Amino acid sequence: MSRKSEGALPHLDEVSKAIIEQLQQDGRRSYAAIGKVVGLSEAAVRQRVQRLVEAGVMQVVAVTDPMQLGFARQAMVGIRATGPLEPVADALAALDAVDYVVITAGSFDLLVELVCESDEHLLELLSSQIRTVPGVVATETFMYLQLRKQTYSWGVR
Repeated sequence: MSRKSEGALPHLDEVSKAIIEQLQQDGRRSYAAIGKVVGLSEAAVRQRVQRLVEAGVMQVVAVTDPMQLGFARQAMVGIRATGPLEPVADALAALDAVDYVVITAGSFDLLVELVCESDEHLLELLSSQIRTVPGVVATETFMYLQLRKQTYSWGVR
């Protein structure tokens, strides 16, 4: 999900926040069940969810552990870059093996998460794709050894 700072974020009322929380708990929860909790009809919940998705506020997806699906390597790559960071971030986001890109403050300009089929695939991505992106100056790779926690149920504010 891309979160670009193009304009203000949509205002979320308490009902929309409650719908989001219901889906964070169980993304398969029916619109009818959500409607009972938030006090709306099934059709009204469906419309709200559609508007939230179209506005980029949320996605409803299956979250997986790549290691359990046959991907042998997952890594976070810290990237130092020169010049405008947005074009570098966009070029990295376009790579198939990249599932997360953020522009950061700190010792790295960007953080990029990779999901790879093998060590050879990781090496090819680093050497032939990431390090050749214009503006990339240096990389540091952090190999994931074991996933201990991944959550998307942080609620809403």
